[in-house]
Amino acid sequence: MKVVIITGMSGAGRSRAAHWFEDQGYYCVDNMPPALVDSFLEMASVGTSQIDKVVFVADLRSGGFFDKLSKVIDDLRKRQGISLTVLYMEAAPAEIVRRYNEVRRNHPLTGGEASKEVIEEEINKLRDIREKADIILDTTNLKVAELNSELDKVIFGGSGSTNFAINISSFGFKYGIPSEADVMFDVRFIPNPYYVPSLKKLTGNNKKVKDFVFRHEIANQFVDSVHILLRAMVKGYINEGKYHLNIAFGCTGGHHRSVAIANAVAEKFEKDGMRVRVNHRDLDLQNRKR
Repeated sequence: MKVVIITGMSGAGRSRAAHWFEDQGYYCVDNMPPALVDSFLEMASVGTSQIDKVVFVADLRSGGFFDKLSKVIDDLRKRQGISLTVLYMEAAPAEIVRRYNEVRRNHPLTGGEASKEVIEEEINKLRDIREKADIILDTTNLKVAELNSELDKVIFGGSGSTNFAINISSFGFKYGIPSEADVMFDVRFIPNPYYVPSLKKLTGNNKKVKDFVFRHEIANQFVDSVHILLRAMVKGYINEGKYHLNIAFGCTGGHHRSVAIANAVAEKFEKDGMRVRVNHRDLDLQNRKR
């Protein structure tokens, strides 16, 4: 029997992940006390309507019952006939707070407003479970379709170090630096297409802007050097049991240079066979008043 346990941070997308598994034919059980998982599996394996694929969503909503989850995971990994995958979902604390504020819901840990302090407390409570995870999925920059795509890759497309994801983003310093970035590069040293009238209203996704940026040898040298540096870092991250690296490139407005550079670095890693996600944070702000 295939068994998946979805756990992790509140607000990281566990419910959406459960819906995806349900679409794949899994029987989904949400918020069952971990101590009852074994009894459920016994019942599911007998009778005329046997269940061969099941997902359990386990989180801190179950209160003191949640403490049993670690032992349940250990026991299931020892059982014959059970293929267990533990999926841990997380997101940057600032993004979790934003999501809760957006839907105006209370955080289950305290029953009150979500704050960075509450999120940090939850992270500490979940630390041991996170270490037992087979897959850690960072949903900070993922839309629903992208989340579904990532689940398809990590569940049906491989395991182990191939689950490592490189999240590359562009941003504009005038709109603030991204708090979720592990590594951040300032590319304002590259000549700015903004001052070329025919390029001003275009973005770094446009070939004309890309050609302008990489007409300057310093941009090519920078991308090559950054690729070499980050590739070495990725190996270290994987060796330390990490599952993702968040890299951000910033220019003044986040429309031209940072976009072109982020795309170029992403292409390098895609050619290396890495899983890469690209997010241009401030691209839609070009015509919006701030």
